[in-house]
Amino acid sequence: MKSVQSFLDAIPMPAVFVDTQMRIVGANAGAWTLNPHAGDPRPFVLVFRQPSLGAALETCFASGTAQRAVFHHTDGPHEIWYEVTVSRVQGGEINGSLLCFNDTTHLKQADQMRRDFVANVSHELRTPLTAILGFIETLQGPARGDQKAQDRFLTTMAAEAGRMNRLVGDLLSLSRVEEEARVRPTRLVDLDQVIRSTLRNLAPVAEEVGGTLIYDAPDDPPQLIADSDQLFQVFTNLMENALKYGGEGTDVTIRIAKSPRDHVLRVPVLRISVADTGPGIAPTHIPRLTERFYRIESHRSREMGGTGLGLAIVKHILNRHRGRLAVESTVGVGSVFTVILPLR
Repeated sequence: MKSVQSFLDAIPMPAVFVDTQMRIVGANAGAWTLNPHAGDPRPFVLVFRQPSLGAALETCFASGTAQRAVFHHTDGPHEIWYEVTVSRVQGGEINGSLLCFNDTTHLKQADQMRRDFVANVSHELRTPLTAILGFIETLQGPARGDQKAQDRFLTTMAAEAGRMNRLVGDLLSLSRVEEEARVRPTRLVDLDQVIRSTLRNLAPVAEEVGGTLIYDAPDDPPQLIADSDQLFQVFTNLMENALKYGGEGTDVTIRIAKSPRDHVLRVPVLRISVADTGPGIAPTHIPRLTERFYRIESHRSREMGGTGLGLAIVKHILNRHRGRLAVESTVGVGSVFTVILPLR
């Protein structure tokens, strides 16, 4: 029926109309994309072979009230979820039920991310808390009068408390960065000064781990619109990681270079590279480095005070600056983390 088809074409989401015999009468372009047989004049249950949809349709016809169902669709490697509203429609020559498919994949993914995030935070906090509570119990009992044991346990408790404090600090930092994600920086920043300030701040760390910070300063220090505090945070994270995970005696070299065009951002950019001579990173880990709580070596990272959030914060800061992070690494040779920032 032409009137049904024009009605379906006006709906901005995939929609299918089914008559009282539960046969498909028509479908719009969105439904055709969802299922190439969506508009075939066939029984609905033979085209959309999911029992929940058939049951909702039957209930809608029987009760005359709107029903809801979930439709799961696989598009290649991707899973897509739809909330389907089934509504009874009667009037003139139109008599049947209308099924509208609302894509809720992003909501499901966001909910899964939230659950994963809460689970990760809980795990990260539970480990040091369990250790601290165990030490307190020991100090109140068997080690009550053992000064050496008390000193040893208190040192460990301080380290675990410091780890929790760093985790909470990184969580707050990540929250602030996400809140400011859509607010573009407005101040002109001298990048050379930011890097030199970072180098001064990390000099004690370099001395402690036996590493060397080398800054290949440009002749013409560049300036760009940015948030200096956030860039300081970015370079602190990258340089500190290079020093700590590069191993004793690693050289960390920082360079700034201009590029007339970045193949991803498609604008002139500044490339600030942080290169180390450490053990390198296996290719399988590189795509996941900026995921929250992702660690290549969990135990070693925790021992060094890592929270697993540093590179996630870096990614969000660079997104705010419309930039990106590029990582290149060769096992046994070293790694290069390059911050790429647009010049306009």
